[in-house]
Amino acid sequence: MRIAETVTFGGSGLDRAAVLRRDPDLLSRALESGTVLPVWRGKPLMRGDAPGWLAADHPVLARAEPPLFLGLDDGTPRFAADLSDWSPEAGAEAVTAGFFDPSVQHHPALGPDWGFVELRGVMTTLTPRAAELVATAKALLHWHRSHRFCATCGAASLPAMAGWQRTCPACGAHHFPRTDPVVIMLVTRGNSVLLGRNATWPEGMFSLLAGFVEPGETLEAAVRREVQEETGILCGPVSYLASQPWPFPASLMIGARTEALSDAITIDPEELEQARWVTREELVRAFAGLHPQIKAARNGAIAHFILRNWLADRLD
Repeated sequence: MRIAETVTFGGSGLDRAAVLRRDPDLLSRALESGTVLPVWRGKPLMRGDAPGWLAADHPVLARAEPPLFLGLDDGTPRFAADLSDWSPEAGAEAVTAGFFDPSVQHHPALGPDWGFVELRGVMTTLTPRAAELVATAKALLHWHRSHRFCATCGAASLPAMAGWQRTCPACGAHHFPRTDPVVIMLVTRGNSVLLGRNATWPEGMFSLLAGFVEPGETLEAAVRREVQEETGILCGPVSYLASQPWPFPASLMIGARTEALSDAITIDPEELEQARWVTREELVRAFAGLHPQIKAARNGAIAHFILRNWLADRLD
């Protein structure tokens, strides 16, 4: 797929400058000349449609975790810092539970156009470079917050290599950021595509089937297994389309296409609420917001990207 890396969070060519991770002196100088993105409980700081980069000595960062190095943005060192221990002032809008959190948290040391926001709500407004940086920051900080103890001996571990590793002072074990591979499938049969929905999604939203790759499994096998488990449909040859880092919290979505060998659907109710075959014509109406039963996958997600390019016949 020639336009694969135009998917949200992909293709910006960020220089991750891994050589700097090993040199504390270079990192210290980079921090002095660079900028830091605060992230509060998974929500990046934004200023309008752009990430809210701050100088390392900004008062907002006084209570933040030590910054982690993301890379060089056209020569500018970029860092991220976890500000999750900060509490919004009394009366601030509370975080909303559910599929999407629309609340915005404002820090008293910043102006009203600055706020911590849900990344799903702004991901399509970001430039490719900003999207890659914010996705990297969100995923990396989440890993550190959820992996504070050594998986080998249970002792508290410490960040190392500018945030790209944790080491255990008790047993010497090294731990590295986790990314979970997930296959997401364009399953077609003639003029129709197979779509499903989870009961927790917004009403009417349908998307491509997806599932985690299991140990000892190829991507092709994972595609066939997931489709059969969730819908009872058998699939033939599998080909690669595109991939997308998906920081909710730390997946790599691997887009694939396959042709169904059967069409009778038997859903697994523990995985899906509904599954159905949708014609091209129906999908066009869904993307236009005119279908009475189907809403398209969220713009910015790889499912939306694949389906829109399938309709445009660009899956070369």
